Amino acid sequence: MSVRLLLINQFGVDLGFYVLIPYLATHLDRDLGMSAAAIGLILGVRNLCSQCLFVLGGSATDRLGAHVVIPAGCLLRTVGFGLFACGGSLHLVLAASALTGLSAALFYPSVRAYLTVESQGRAAEAFGLLNIVSTAGALAGLALGSVLFLVDFRMCAMAATAMFAVLTIAQLFALPPQHVLTTRSGVLDELREAIGNRGFLAFAAALVGMATMETQMFLLMPQGARLATGWDAAGAFPPALGTIVSLALQLRITRYVRAHGDSGRWVAPGLALMGLGFLPPALVSGLHHPPDLPTIALRLLPVCAGVCVLYLGVMVAQPAVMELIPKFGREELTGTYFGLFYLFSGFASAAANLIVGWTMDLGRHTGRTWLPWACCTALGLLSAAGAAWLHHLRALPLEPGTALAA
Repeated sequence: MSVRLLLINQFGVDLGFYVLIPYLATHLDRDLGMSAAAIGLILGVRNLCSQCLFVLGGSATDRLGAHVVIPAGCLLRTVGFGLFACGGSLHLVLAASALTGLSAALFYPSVRAYLTVESQGRAAEAFGLLNIVSTAGALAGLALGSVLFLVDFRMCAMAATAMFAVLTIAQLFALPPQHVLTTRSGVLDELREAIGNRGFLAFAAALVGMATMETQMFLLMPQGARLATGWDAAGAFPPALGTIVSLALQLRITRYVRAHGDSGRWVAPGLALMGLGFLPPALVSGLHHPPDLPTIALRLLPVCAGVCVLYLGVMVAQPAVMELIPKFGREELTGTYFGLFYLFSGFASAAANLIVGWTMDLGRHTGRTWLPWACCTALGLLSAAGAAWLHHLRALPLEPGTALAA
């Protein structure tokens, strides 16, 4: 029952998030007349608050219980989105952005820690289902937000605020209490224990490519579709196709992976598939704009193939990764390990995304449009090699706390 509640909750969270956030930058520019620097600051504050404070959310989950931290995160997001609805000044919008980022720092580690405990040994399937409902919520949110944004951005903000208010109340009354260990060591001692886990740190370093490649579904893949077809609207096609593929295949793939070996075995193949998904679009990214619709459709085929391979890799690797993270340490530090993993991957993927963006600009100026695609492929294969080496060294755990020092 708890798992079902968490899945419903995740759908609502992504629905509310995507009703507002994709249209925020346009609102700040068009409606509020803010400069590009101010918009970058506002969006950067949200990312910084979430990435820097993931450890706080994970540690709070271990000490207070996810049934407390999850509603707290949703309450903060309710307040933050409410400020977006009524605020036009830079200070008010910055405060709203900071609260939105802090809510993510509380919400994401706590949900995954709770799901790990409540799935009762079926964490991979539970995380596969979480991906499905998250994707469905995002798609529904984008559709609803696009309609509301035609009326007014404040409609998006008020709708999102109402959704998170309802979620907060529902969680307070519906989520069963989670058992919390009463005798614990200090927060810093627990952080030192997790950071001193060399196997976990090596795993987090190897997984840098996963978060970076997932981000390209909304950056590089849409640009590839636009460049290949010469049609701006084609940029919406890769995320939509990826959503459909994920909804159709995620649970089947997760069950197949679970039936054919331990989770550690499948991380490297999934990462390799993600990297190889960037090769087909590279073949058409540098072509001149096509003159007719049949040629446009033909050039979309490599982009579609790349999206499908990329999402296939995500569906193989991500549930396995989420199942492995808490097994590196003690059960009572599940939230701390998730928080640290999101912290490391967030900062590392931000740096890697800067490199991808630089190769996109360099490729545009030099005519070598294949550069960013090759960069992502190399990153995926390097991450896959790192994960495969850790599996070979038996540094990936089978049971909680069984990983050898890498």
